[in-house]
Amino acid sequence: MTTILIVEDNADLVYGLRNNLEIEGYDVAVARDGHEGLASAQDLRPDLVILDLMLPRVDGYRVLKSMREQGLDMPVLILTAHGQEADKVRGFRLGADDYVTKPFGVLELMARVEALLRRTSRRTPALDARETFGDVEIDPATRTVRRRGEVVPLTPMELDLLIALVRRRGAVASRLELLREVWGHSAAVLTRTVDTHIAELRRKLEDDPAFPRYILTVRKAGYRLEGSQTAQS
Repeated sequence: MTTILIVEDNADLVYGLRNNLEIEGYDVAVARDGHEGLASAQDLRPDLVILDLMLPRVDGYRVLKSMREQGLDMPVLILTAHGQEADKVRGFRLGADDYVTKPFGVLELMARVEALLRRTSRRTPALDARETFGDVEIDPATRTVRRRGEVVPLTPMELDLLIALVRRRGAVASRLELLREVWGHSAAVLTRTVDTHIAELRRKLEDDPAFPRYILTVRKAGYRLEGSQTAQS
């Protein structure tokens, strides 16, 4: 059975989430603060974590950071009362996979949960060989990315997004196509999620993120990757 861990201190919200998830057939565990949430993630190794950011004792940002540092790579859906872009970017940089802003509809959250679990069961197909663009090299065997020989720490979602662009060999990918392929969404939701992750890839892989040479925006169409090629053995 698929196990979902809810890390949330609002008892009413936990009650509603737990009931709806259990009705859908998920096994649900609950942690009421950040310290308990991190311990539960370590012990239970759930298939997905729903993580509030504003938690007692240890906030959600620190919980997420610790999870990723310890190699816990299950998808994490963050709940935030903050709608500011900076809060979402901070969560993504720490390794979050998706977010929902409070207040939210149960149907919306359930759709996000299902999408993340689908994505986990069928990851973006790996590349057949090492690929390069500029001074960046992608090694599919180890799922690592190097720039000028140094490993670049990409989140699993950032890497899957990069692979999705590389596989298109310079062709344009729309936001909706990327949402479906990388995030598993079945509808055109959260286009800003794609944009935020593209911005993070540029920050990590471009010399001048404001004027990218490789990860390009195609106005009113989407994104494409310029100059990728199979690495020579």
